[in-house]
Amino acid sequence: MIRVDGLTKRFGRSVAVDNLSFSAAPGRVTGFLGPNGSGKSTTMRCMIGLDRADAGQVTFDGSPYHDLSQPITHVGVLLDAGYVHPARRAVDHLRAVAVAGGVARSRVDDVLEMVGLVSVGRSRVRRYSLGMRQRLGLAAALLGDPAVVILDEPANGLDPEGIRWIRDMLRHLASHGRTVLVSSHQLGEISLMADDLVVIGRGRLIDECPVGEFIRRHTTTRVRVRSPHVGEIVRQVRARGAGADIVGDPAFSDTAVITGLAIVDVGEIAAEFGAVLHELTEVTDSLEDAFLSVTGEAAEFRSGS
Repeated sequence: MIRVDGLTKRFGRSVAVDNLSFSAAPGRVTGFLGPNGSGKSTTMRCMIGLDRADAGQVTFDGSPYHDLSQPITHVGVLLDAGYVHPARRAVDHLRAVAVAGGVARSRVDDVLEMVGLVSVGRSRVRRYSLGMRQRLGLAAALLGDPAVVILDEPANGLDPEGIRWIRDMLRHLASHGRTVLVSSHQLGEISLMADDLVVIGRGRLIDECPVGEFIRRHTTTRVRVRSPHVGEIVRQVRARGAGADIVGDPAFSDTAVITGLAIVDVGEIAAEFGAVLHELTEVTDSLEDAFLSVTGEAAEFRSGS
């Protein structure tokens, strides 16, 4: 379990993180979202003591990071995949991390296999692509078999197969009871892998809830209906105070989009006068739509259009 309580971090007069509080639960993947400049990276750095917070506290299963006797066995972290010296072999890097963290060197082979780097484990990191470095960073984060995993943009540089792999890996980690907090700008992937969301802007919490609830809160659900009696359905819907618009030319179209009524209510209206339905579908906006609707004013840079 991760708990962030009243976290505040200033850089001079600028407030990067502003009285931020949220939690991430074990057995779940929590997506940590926000526009550029929202304070995500600073928050994660403060969580593990790389930046000193001005106020607030972060605990991992009740303990601050600096109180953990062997941090690597409690919290695995990947914030920057490019931090490894390019002349070092991947296996040597992992062995050094293991020794420093008090972890058995035998774990190195285990994590290399987990992330699919066994065949290139003795290669110099300078030969690694960005995606391979991401895998190496994840291997280092998993060396201590931690209960908590914190990752910043873990799919950066990965090809489609690699993105699918990281998604499955994070779901696997959560399924074994780990707390997984992952920051990403790839909202499509977050919608597929995350159970919960923490969304921030300008260092402040915007929302914290399960993914589906976030989308429902911040988008409009519509009902799409296709019927040879679409005109009558629209009239009946409007008579009940809901919104209904014909799609295309009203003289020829058999399709309408309805707002303000649940799909079951639209079906019952159609049934009242025996309307034939060729389609009755609930249309929900994406996580991207919901995210943009709540973070537009918090974005660091915005289009003038």
